[in-house]
Amino acid sequence: MNGMLYVYKSMLNKLQNERRNTIIFILFIVMTGALFISRALLSASMIVFILVSFLHSNSKKQVYDFFSTPLLWGMSVLFLIPLISGLWSSDKKEWLDMIRIKLPLLFLPIAFASPFSFSKKQWEWLGYIFIALITGGTLWCMYHYLQDTAVIHEGYLRAKTFFTPLENDRVRFSWLVSIAALLAGWLAFSKQKSERTTSLVLITVAGWLAVFLHILAVRTGLFSFYSMLFMTAAWMIIKNRKKGYSVILLILLIAMPVTAYFTLPTFQNRIKYINYDYGYFSKANYLPGGNDALRVISIKGGWNIMKENPVTGTGFGDVLTETRLWYASHYPGMREEDKLYPGSEWMMYGAGSGIPGFVLFTVVMLIPFFVQVKDKILWWLLNATAAFSFLFDIGLEVQFGVFTWSFIVLWWWKWLKQ
Repeated sequence: MNGMLYVYKSMLNKLQNERRNTIIFILFIVMTGALFISRALLSASMIVFILVSFLHSNSKKQVYDFFSTPLLWGMSVLFLIPLISGLWSSDKKEWLDMIRIKLPLLFLPIAFASPFSFSKKQWEWLGYIFIALITGGTLWCMYHYLQDTAVIHEGYLRAKTFFTPLENDRVRFSWLVSIAALLAGWLAFSKQKSERTTSLVLITVAGWLAVFLHILAVRTGLFSFYSMLFMTAAWMIIKNRKKGYSVILLILLIAMPVTAYFTLPTFQNRIKYINYDYGYFSKANYLPGGNDALRVISIKGGWNIMKENPVTGTGFGDVLTETRLWYASHYPGMREEDKLYPGSEWMMYGAGSGIPGFVLFTVVMLIPFFVQVKDKILWWLLNATAAFSFLFDIGLEVQFGVFTWSFIVLWWWKWLKQ
């Protein structure tokens, strides 16, 4: 009798786990699609995913796995640092807004500690869906680009770009395009000979995404793409694998930007603007409405604020206030709309929580490179480009940035370690 009861419970648990896995699989698709549809849907689907992740019989093990996995608790540290800084932040409203945006950094890692799993085919289908959504987004961009190319080309001489998905968050979207190109290429070369058609489609898509990155001409996406080519070529040479491919990649590193400059007006105008802006940002001089010039000045401001408050920082709620005071002191003629946050997540954590926050952020960025997964080069490329994007951008201060980084890193970790 006891044996039959045990078998019954085992079958029931298996059925419940299968249903839960199916629900989570669907939620993965919904969360990815919500990036292009609605912030509200994105938030709602994340909440449901987090709740469903605990619908199993061993929640204690889930919590234990979270605390025993440096990648997971390390990501949540990036929520706890600004949370604790609220103790000495004067502007509580600003602090609460920042904490609300960063909540996924706490809850998504705990949810991914859940023992859900997908089949190899399901993981691949999530990859295909992600690539299809990003590719669809690029085609949507091109439709709008072709409506008024002359105006758009002129705008690229003034640090503007055409409209993109994610509510025009071109930095995050360009990074996603580079990641989709990486994933498409990896999936293509991991296929069997019998799946040659699928491989050709994926290679074609990866090629289009690479071309689109040059048309969009946003540096985050372009640098991510070229760093992937360079690191992959270097890895092939070091590992003595497929040297022919490494030579092709090195040729592309030179040929693609040169070709893009002479064939794509947006890319050419972006280079012209960067050259114009360089004279300002190389000397940290103020250029009204400038791109790199303002970013360099803001990073300089964040660095000085960290030096003035090395132990605790100003508190995350007061970073913007203190940065604006620094602007007023060092750049009295600066326009109000140009008085931005420090343009680097390293500087955000340094200004908000001092040298300890700066060091902890660095440690969290390094943790993924010590995680054991299959296909290490793919994992390293993802995390290297993410870390670089935070060096010159504050992606963890916006909803789309927090979600795209935490979700994709955790998704690939779960996939590649299975």
